Amino acid sequence: MDGLSEADHDIRRRARAFVDALMPYEVETELAGGVLDPELVAKHHHAALESGLYATNMPTSLGGPGFTSLQQVLVQEQVGRVTNGLAWCLHTPPQWWVEVATDEQRERWLLPAVRGERHECYAITEEHAGSDVGALEATARRDGDAYVVNGVKWHVTSYNVADYCFVQAVLTDGPNAGEHALLVVDLPSPGIEVVRTPAYTHHIADEHPIVSFTDVRIPASQLIGGEGEGMTFTQDWFRFERVMVAARCVGASARLVEEMTAFAGSRLVGGKPLGEHQLVTAMLADSATELFAARAALYEVARAIDAGEDRKVLHARASMIKLLCSETAGRIADRAVQVFGGRGYMRENVAERMFRELRVERIWEGASELQRLVVGQQLLKRGPAAVLGDG
Repeated sequence: MDGLSEADHDIRRRARAFVDALMPYEVETELAGGVLDPELVAKHHHAALESGLYATNMPTSLGGPGFTSLQQVLVQEQVGRVTNGLAWCLHTPPQWWVEVATDEQRERWLLPAVRGERHECYAITEEHAGSDVGALEATARRDGDAYVVNGVKWHVTSYNVADYCFVQAVLTDGPNAGEHALLVVDLPSPGIEVVRTPAYTHHIADEHPIVSFTDVRIPASQLIGGEGEGMTFTQDWFRFERVMVAARCVGASARLVEEMTAFAGSRLVGGKPLGEHQLVTAMLADSATELFAARAALYEVARAIDAGEDRKVLHARASMIKLLCSETAGRIADRAVQVFGGRGYMRENVAERMFRELRVERIWEGASELQRLVVGQQLLKRGPAAVLGDG
């Protein structure tokens, strides 16, 4: 019925079992502000590597499992079912790097990342350049055999657990002046400092500090691809991550539907189950219906990626699915809090945690408003038949 192969079902079962084993740690992690005992973190990391579900977006030629896009979605869907970023241990290194990494970059950063020995972060967003990365002000100036980078980056997710960083900057000189460059640099490195680490709504171990780059010298050999190609790699990363955000939102929605349905069936109000009161019944029905539609659309986009459809059309569909699934998850989380009532406002309740954590899904990797612009522009350029697959 769902069009999944036996291999797909096996991957989903294994991912669900892995995530279910993390759920007992949710409340403990929440009340500890997202920080787990280092030994437990190491245990989860080792389990992730042993599970065969790590680096699912990496080809077998680099030591990855070589999962299809649909299979990657199935894993990330389960990742979304657990709160507090506990399942982020099922990490996916930069998939776009495989095609363009030099021998040095592959041996020094990419292969160790696939093996779970190194971890990256992205320094792209700035105070005045969020969803519109075309407005970056950080600069990269060529000086001999190196680039000198200056700028301040915001929301550098996972900086505190990363040992290398991708930084995107605008070239100030040379034939590609005004275009973007993407460079990789080890952490720590001279000139890279944390300005401050803001407190965020969610409680997860990965922090999102503001990081300054002051006259940071990065060898030219650490340029990713060529000058002027930085935006291309960022767009590839956004396209991949938007689909994975959508998958995690579907997983979160599924967990919420399960939890609030069980509660509504057992909680007695006026002598009958809460779920039998029509207004609550309607909330359950709307949530299940929206989840069903979002999951079907998500799987369809993943299959289109596997089929190798046009890159720009896929860019639009990645925006469509991120928009649909993140907005759906937000509505379902809101209903879940309402169904749980006062319990839904307690941090020990999954609905309360999901309500906070899912809010950012409509912002990072491109806000919902940006996704609407991308989809609308593609409709105008290519027509509904191309974007919707009706051709």
